[in-house]
Amino acid sequence: MQKRVFISPKKYIQGAGVISQLGEEVGKIGTTPLVLSDSVVWGITGDAVEESFKAADISYTFEEFSGEASNTEIDRLTGVGKDKNTDVIIGLGGGKTIDTAKAVADALDVPVVIAPTTASTDAPTSALSVIYSDEGVFESYKFYNKNPDLVLVDSKVVVGAPVLFLASGMGDAMATLVEARASQKRNSNTMAGGKATLAAQAIAEKAEEILFEQGPAAYKAAKQGLVTPQVEAVIEANTLLSGLGFENGGLAAAHAVHNGFTALEGEVHNLTHGQKVAYGILTQLVLEGYPDTEILRYAHFFQAIELPTTLKELHLEDASYEDLLKIGELATAEGETARNMDSDLTPEQVADAILAVNELTKNG
Repeated sequence: MQKRVFISPKKYIQGAGVISQLGEEVGKIGTTPLVLSDSVVWGITGDAVEESFKAADISYTFEEFSGEASNTEIDRLTGVGKDKNTDVIIGLGGGKTIDTAKAVADALDVPVVIAPTTASTDAPTSALSVIYSDEGVFESYKFYNKNPDLVLVDSKVVVGAPVLFLASGMGDAMATLVEARASQKRNSNTMAGGKATLAAQAIAEKAEEILFEQGPAAYKAAKQGLVTPQVEAVIEANTLLSGLGFENGGLAAAHAVHNGFTALEGEVHNLTHGQKVAYGILTQLVLEGYPDTEILRYAHFFQAIELPTTLKELHLEDASYEDLLKIGELATAEGETARNMDSDLTPEQVADAILAVNELTKNG
């Protein structure tokens, strides 16, 4: 039996200053919240969060996140939640904090509130986490029975972060339609557990439209710390449209190539999720046989917002072919999303496509 499935968070709030409503919104969900955040994010947002909970007359517990979305850290924070009789988890920060918060909430069987402080990934709205080893190597996806109960995005906080994060979010979000289109060509199942809906397709198309039309202007405004209509549109595209689009539309090779990059040591490991996904998009387009003009349309967009399009910009200019094969092996492993696009894809094909992108973009 074929079935179409669409899933989403219960509530999404976005706007400049909405972090002041966090306590009030959390109070509708639970009474003993546990806030997870790293020290840098807490230094930036802690006072506003404290004020919001004080205004709502709610006590909370803060626990510092170590920085890696690993099973070790998930188990540690689950123990803290049990000790504190937590009835709602709040993930405040970037993608790995968010993914960890979802995993802890699932382990405790309590609601989860996501308050991203960047628009750098589409993790906030989804019912899954990307799990890494303690050393930061991709291990697996962890799936949950439901999406977050609330996603709250303060646009002013987002533009206060380094502009690289907004650009990285655009790199991640640009994969939404590219991967959904490839996945749907093979009628593959989506992360939601069924076939893609028309709604998912429309959302993915809208995400790409917003990025191409408003992305460069939003990038320039965000560099100056400005919240403009273009910035708000891109934050929504990066977070809500991309989140709903990837989960309900389907993933393919772009994210698999990103996961493949985690097989290598060195500077590539320090690049953001979206920086690596951007190169993964170009690699997928080569693998699908798109003409150079179409591949360069995406590459020129990435160049306009300073995302990597060459091996040198990935710090892989000295990588051997054997190194690229390691990327290909991880990208084509059993259970990887590249199989949604082509179940016969080989590590050699991925390595060759990575090299082909480099040749095209360094001269394009």
